[in-house]
Amino acid sequence: MKQVPIKLGPLTLLLTVISICLTTLAILTFTTARADLRLAEKYADTVRTRYELEAEGQRFLQELKELDPADLSLMDLERDAKGVYWTTLERDGAQLRIGFTAGREGCQVAAWRHEKEWNQDTGIGNLWNGF
Repeated sequence: MKQVPIKLGPLTLLLTVISICLTTLAILTFTTARADLRLAEKYADTVRTRYELEAEGQRFLQELKELDPADLSLMDLERDAKGVYWTTLERDGAQLRIGFTAGREGCQVAAWRHEKEWNQDTGIGNLWNGF
């Protein structure tokens, strides 16, 4: 019987290419998962801050219900030309602006706005700027 030699060259090359592809995909999967985790944590912090501001705003409105409308002038509130009183609640860079009107039947909410200052990032990181 004649033995046929096994040629491992092409098989070795194929397994090397497959190993490199799997390693690259594993690294990409890991970095994507880390980026998703950071984004989820950032979103969770934003939602937590927003709900804390909502709760604080609701407490403010509850305290406002218990006040006499004549006592509003004693509070340190802004008042615009339309007669709307404004207060701003802040937490971690986020703001809740509440606008309300005071009348005989009590206070009515005129505006409830969540705001956050946004600063555009104009840097391009470590990218090459050219010549």
